[in-house]
Parts: sequence; structure tokens; C-alpha cells
Amino acid sequence: MVEELQTQVIDHSLAMHHHLNARSSVFAAISLSFALCRFASAAEAGSDLANKMHAKENGSSFVRIRMQGGGGDNQGLQVQIKSRVSESTSDIVYQILFPKERKGESVLLHRAGQKFTGTLFTLPNTLKPVGAAEMNQPLFGTDLSYEGVIDSPFAWSQQAIVGTEDVDGNPCEILESKPGKDHNSSYASVKTWIDPRRMVPLRIEKYDTAGKVARRINVTRILLNGGDSLPADLKVYGPRGSVTLVTGSGIKRGVSYADTEFTPEGFKQLNAPANSPE
Repeated sequence: MVEELQTQVIDHSLAMHHHLNARSSVFAAISLSFALCRFASAAEAGSDLANKMHAKENGSSFVRIRMQGGGGDNQGLQVQIKSRVSESTSDIVYQILFPKERKGESVLLHRAGQKFTGTLFTLPNTLKPVGAAEMNQPLFGTDLSYEGVIDSPFAWSQQAIVGTEDVDGNPCEILESKPGKDHNSSYASVKTWIDPRRMVPLRIEKYDTAGKVARRINVTRILLNGGDSLPADLKVYGPRGSVTLVTGSGIKRGVSYADTEFTPEGFKQLNAPANSPE
């Protein structure tokens, strides 16, 4: 009789054990399924937001800016920017207008798919290629880099919304972009705080492979242009603790450029399009 009772207790314990294991397995499966759904939803929403932001970058424009600060002896540059950007290619030229001793110094950057090339022009008449290993170097001694100008994290293969946060009272979605294995980048990831109402970035943080912030960009002024909100003034924090202030002084969109504007000979010329901003 005692042995029969012990057997019943053991059988009951084993049944309860199997029942609890089954419930735990179901709960774990549900939790995993929920986590995967959340991940898929975040990735889908992130890709949609990134595509919208990337679409805003397409087109041609002419911009004048002032750049001050950085790690070198830069006390203030006046620069004009010519750009034409499409889904498959990008051409961007930065040309110094002031100070006069650097007037004409220029850099030409080109993107074809995921490949980047560059050419630097320095006075009096020197052309120097910007190699792949130099793409993360400072642009004109500022805290911007060649790579940061020509590459767009919004075009990277991995996108996800990883949170929300207010920036200066503006509710933002935090978009995390990762380059993926098919894309060479100096950064392991980039987080962008995007105001979804105006579809404009308000903060950008670029992370190295150790997860540390290598560059931070705060947008300090927004310009309304043709119904679009665009970043006008930036505060760029460099990897060595220096800071560059970028002030936009005018923009013209929908500019028609000749192909020669984006060649090693053509980008030496400081001509500006008709009715360009002062």
C-alpha cells in the first residue's frame, strides 16, 4: 500500500513537472514570437522612415555656408556647395570662397552605388585623389569628414526605430542605421533623432565599432524652403573633442548643372548658378 502511494505521488510529480515544462515552453515561444514581431515591426517602420528621409536628399542644390572651428587653425571659412544626388549616384563639390589665401581650394566627391571616390584641389594647381582609407579624414580641417558628406546612413541596408525622445521640445523617433556586410563604413551604426512631423533630423550620433560616439551633430536651426524643413545650422562634435559650427546662409534647389561641373577640371572653377543665394 505504501509503495502504491509513493508511486502515485511520483507519477503526479512527474506529470506536474511535464505540465510546468510545457507551460514554460509555450510561454517562451510566445515571448520569442512577440519579440520577433516587435523586431520586424521596428525594422519595417525604420526602413519606411529611412526611405522617406533618403528621398528628401535626392535632387540638385546650391548652398552657401560658413564653417568655423575644428581641430586645425580654421578661424572661419565661407564655402559654396554644389550637389546632385540620385538613388544610384551622387556628385558633391565643396569650394572655399574665403579667406582669400584659400579661395578656390575644393574637394570633389562621387558616389556610384556603394563605392566612393574623391579628388582634392589645393592652390596653386595641385590635384590629389582621396583614397578609400582617407574618406574619414577632416573636410577642410573641420569636424566634418569626406565620408560624412557623401555617404547617407538612410541608404544603408539595416534600419530600425529603437526609441523615442524629445529634442528641444520636439518629439522624435530614434532611427538606428547599420551599414551591413555589403557596405564599407567607418561607423558600426548611426542613430538619428528625426522629427516625424517635419521629416527633419535634429540630432545625429555616429558610433565606432566599440559602441562609442565618434561624431555627434546637433541641428540648431531649421530652414523652411519650398514647404520642406531643412537643416540650416549645425553644431558638429568631432572625435577629438573639437567642435565645428556650420551656418547656412542660403540655398537654391532644383539647379541644373553641366556634367563638367563635377570633373577634376571643372570643379576648379568658382562659378555659381544663376539667381544663386548671396
